[in-house]
Amino acid sequence: MNDVMPVVFVVDDDISVRESLELLIRFAGWQPRLFESAQAFLDEPRPHAPSCLVLDINLPDLNGLDLQRSIATARHTLPIIFITGYGDIPLTVRALKAGAVEFLTKPFNDEVLLEAMTEALQGSRAALAEEQQLDSLRQTYRTLTPREQEIMASVVRGRLNKLIAADLNISEITVKAHRGKVMRKMKARSLAELVKMAALITDPD
Repeated sequence: MNDVMPVVFVVDDDISVRESLELLIRFAGWQPRLFESAQAFLDEPRPHAPSCLVLDINLPDLNGLDLQRSIATARHTLPIIFITGYGDIPLTVRALKAGAVEFLTKPFNDEVLLEAMTEALQGSRAALAEEQQLDSLRQTYRTLTPREQEIMASVVRGRLNKLIAADLNISEITVKAHRGKVMRKMKARSLAELVKMAALITDPD
């Protein structure tokens, strides 16, 4: 992930803003992707790279706040930096409460924007790494047999081996054997670590 060039998306209907930001982004060593509308951005495939979005509040189709809301779940690893032609405290509060990392009023200082983009890309890189780790954990979990998944579910609930054996109508020795396989396959070094893994796997977010 560290070797992948970060991507900075810009959504602004003002071509002069897009052009100036393209130069700034390239100067910083990142890849710019420019859009004049929210819909054009939504049609763009999600890159598997650290990325952030520089987003104008006022757009001709879907406004910036609506776009922020529409991608909140699908693109949760994409930090948003809002830019606007006028200061509006209620809008700023709404954007920041919804997770925006910065809200800048045009004309903004290039250094301030560069700093905001740098922090946003660092946050995106960390979120992608966490997402990748979770995907790997779920793939590992799927290698467990149905019986091993049953045993794991009982173990993380704090059930003792003898109680699990009674629940499943199998011997305690068999429970211990399955439990050992679960620990090895999941690469869990302790029960506490297995419990944390289980919580991540079953977390709806």
